[in-house]
Amino acid sequence: MALRIACVEYFNTKPLIEGLDTDASIRLSLAVPAKLIDSLSLPIDHALAADVALLPTIDYPTLPGLRMIPAAGIGCDGPTLTVRLFARVPIDQVDRVACDVESHTSVALAKILFAKLWNTSPTFVPGTEANGGEREARLLIGDKVICEPPADMPHQVDLGDAWKQLTGLPFVFAIWTARPNVELGDLPAKLEAAKQRGLAGAEDLVKRYAVPRGWPADVALAYVTRYLKYDIGERQLEAIRRFHAYADELGLLARYREPPSIAPEPSS
Repeated sequence: MALRIACVEYFNTKPLIEGLDTDASIRLSLAVPAKLIDSLSLPIDHALAADVALLPTIDYPTLPGLRMIPAAGIGCDGPTLTVRLFARVPIDQVDRVACDVESHTSVALAKILFAKLWNTSPTFVPGTEANGGEREARLLIGDKVICEPPADMPHQVDLGDAWKQLTGLPFVFAIWTARPNVELGDLPAKLEAAKQRGLAGAEDLVKRYAVPRGWPADVALAYVTRYLKYDIGERQLEAIRRFHAYADELGLLARYREPPSIAPEPSS
């Protein structure tokens, strides 16, 4: 039976899944980040369930027994380009944040940064409830940050850059995660190979997926080859632990556990 893999539908995931859609042992589905936890929480025999998902980091501790697969993830070590706060006033003067709710992790990261870096606690609301107030910021993620940035909000903060300022660590937005008791077989090695294929063919991915969405080609290529970090090592695992600890302290986790369970690394 094919392993069911759920992944984020954004351009930034394309280097991680290159070629997986042609593998008969894998059934690939795409969704926004906030929906992926549902695919792992559904009964395993449900038609929309997944065995493995590129799960937002904030969602990992919410289900018992999940295993990280450190073959790859989506992270940064400084600026991300595509996870940003926009405001009309300096960020530490913001009293309300209208959020892009497609990413649980980005919303939690913003709340941590306001509390730990800027020492403020603005109200967070869904983007659909934005009121356009002078001290209201917008949290945007993904393509819209590059292709549709707000024209009337001159104050901007990249959340990856702010996290690095706060902690000195990289940040991990999502990581491959498996249900408990699912037999992975050679999947970790296949995920590693997909990542290597994707990064080697980054220019082609830019032409196929980024340019049609309105990205300037040079920006898109720099994004996936310089700004984003797809490897998961000890510093990334430490960053995940720090993020979960801060989130737990602020009451942002439904459940918190440490250390994470790690699936076997890809064989060489």
